[in-house]
Amino acid sequence: MDISLVIPLYNEVESLTELHAWITKVMKTNNYQYEIIFVDDGSNDGSWDLILGLKATDPQVKGIKLRRNYGKSAGLNLGFEMTSGDVVITMDADLQDSPEEIPDLYKMIQVDGYDLVSGWKKKRFDPISKTIPTKLYNFVTSKMSGVHLHDMNCGLKAYKLDVVKNIEVYGEMHRYIPVIAKWAGFTNIGEKVVQHQARKYGVTKFGLSRFIYGPLDLFSIMFMGKFGKRPMHFFGVIGSFIFTSGVLILAWLSLDKIILNATGIANRPAFYLGILMVIVGIQLFIAGFLGELISRSAPERNTYKITEKI
Repeated sequence: MDISLVIPLYNEVESLTELHAWITKVMKTNNYQYEIIFVDDGSNDGSWDLILGLKATDPQVKGIKLRRNYGKSAGLNLGFEMTSGDVVITMDADLQDSPEEIPDLYKMIQVDGYDLVSGWKKKRFDPISKTIPTKLYNFVTSKMSGVHLHDMNCGLKAYKLDVVKNIEVYGEMHRYIPVIAKWAGFTNIGEKVVQHQARKYGVTKFGLSRFIYGPLDLFSIMFMGKFGKRPMHFFGVIGSFIFTSGVLILAWLSLDKIILNATGIANRPAFYLGILMVIVGIQLFIAGFLGELISRSAPERNTYKITEKI
C-alpha cells in the first residue's frame, strides 16, 4: 500500500463528506493504493455515524471510535497502530489542510528520502490571537529542541511507516512529534510550505491551555529522550555533586574545629548548608534508583477505551 491517511477528529461532522471526496479525488488522480483512517475522539455530533456511512460506500475507509474525548495525541497514536502504507500522512479534519499537498509530501518521503516532512502554513488565515502565540511557541521549541521547523504543530505531516511504528505519542505530545522522532533516531526531518485554508465549518479546538502545558510537555520530551532509559545518569550526577559538596563543607568545618580549635561551628550557616546538601544528595540518589526501577517495569501508557473499530 502506498499511503495511509490518519485523520483524528472531534465534532467535525459538517466537513467529513467534503474532505473524503477531496481526498478520494486526489488519490485516484495519482493512482495511489491507500487507506483513510478516521479516528473519532469521542464526538457527540454524529461524526461516527457519518464515518459508518462513508465506509458503506468506500472500502478504503477505516475508523476507530473512542468512548470519550482523550485528545489528539490519543487519536494519532491509535491511528498509527492501524497504518500499513509505506508513507503515513496526517491531516486535520476541518478542511484547513489541503489534500492537494499529498503527492508532493509522498514524493519527499519516497524519492527525496526524508524520514518526516512537516507542513509549514506560511500564510495563515487564523486570528492574530492564535498566530502570534504560535510563532512564539515555534521559535522557543526550535531553539530548545534543535529541530528547526517554522510550524512544529502543523497537522499536515508525512512519515515513513518505520517512524510511526517506533514512536509513542501520548498526553499532549502531538505538538512535538518531530522532536520525538529525532530522539528516536529519525534525524532526516524536512519541511514544506503548504496551503492553509480558512476554517469553513465548526469552531476551532485551539485553547490557551496549550501555552501552559506546552512548555511542560517539551521539557518532558527533552528529559525522556536523553534520560528516559537511564534516569540515574541525571539524578546521580546532580546528587553526586551536591552530596560531595556537602561532605567537603562538613569536612572543612571539622578540620577547622580540630586544627584551629574553632568554636560555635553549630551556629555557622555553612554547617547547616553542608548537612542540607548531604541530605539532598542522598535523596537524589534514591530518586535515581527509583527512576531506574520504574523505567524497567512501567506499563503501557497508551491504553484507551474503544467503542468500535471498522
